[in-house]
Amino acid sequence: MGEAAANGLSLAINAVLRKKNTVNIIFAAAPSQNEFLKALYYENIPWQSVNAFHMDEYVDLEDTAPQRFGNFLKERIFDHFDFRSVHYLNGNVDDLEKECDRYAKLLEDYPTDIVCMGIGENGHLAFNDPPVADFNDTRKVKVVDLDLACRQQQVNDGCFTSLDRVPAKALTLTIPVLLSAQVISCVVPGSTKAQAVLNTLTQPIDTAFPSTILREHKGTIVFLDPDSAKYIL
Repeated sequence: MGEAAANGLSLAINAVLRKKNTVNIIFAAAPSQNEFLKALYYENIPWQSVNAFHMDEYVDLEDTAPQRFGNFLKERIFDHFDFRSVHYLNGNVDDLEKECDRYAKLLEDYPTDIVCMGIGENGHLAFNDPPVADFNDTRKVKVVDLDLACRQQQVNDGCFTSLDRVPAKALTLTIPVLLSAQVISCVVPGSTKAQAVLNTLTQPIDTAFPSTILREHKGTIVFLDPDSAKYIL
């Protein structure tokens, strides 16, 4: 699964670079992306032509915390490849709305070509949980309250030792920004995601199941393993 997704990203990057000189990519940060991110080391990707972004970040989590999504990606890929540029969301600023505006301006300056994402156990895309997901959001980046299922997933994934340690707020790119990409590479491994995968494919397209909107994006490719696909095989 990870190798297939990494190869798919390589092909997508080269397809964009046949039309222009740089490619803008948004990366998800989560344990579900580990196999995919590791497999990127074996692909011949022209990282010097890639402008990188990440799609969400916790609010009020110390700068050095390994759970911070910027740190997660920095450790796994951002510090290991010669990117053209890397742009971080910062959830530790005094004015969160100003930070949202700053990052939104960057996304306008670097229109998204490719998104590398996963799907949450509650069907969220980035931190667009069902209570805050909006398929027609007019904002590019916003502050959100994380719902209980989302916060519990962070414990289930081993990112935090207990629910009370999981931040209650985050910054997230909105669904219209994610869907603006030409290509969406969606990597969803593990049995804990099996119900979310089934919901994505079978539930009505509705913010109660945010990931269902991917069915309306013609450039979406979903990569599964036998565990996450067990309800659809």
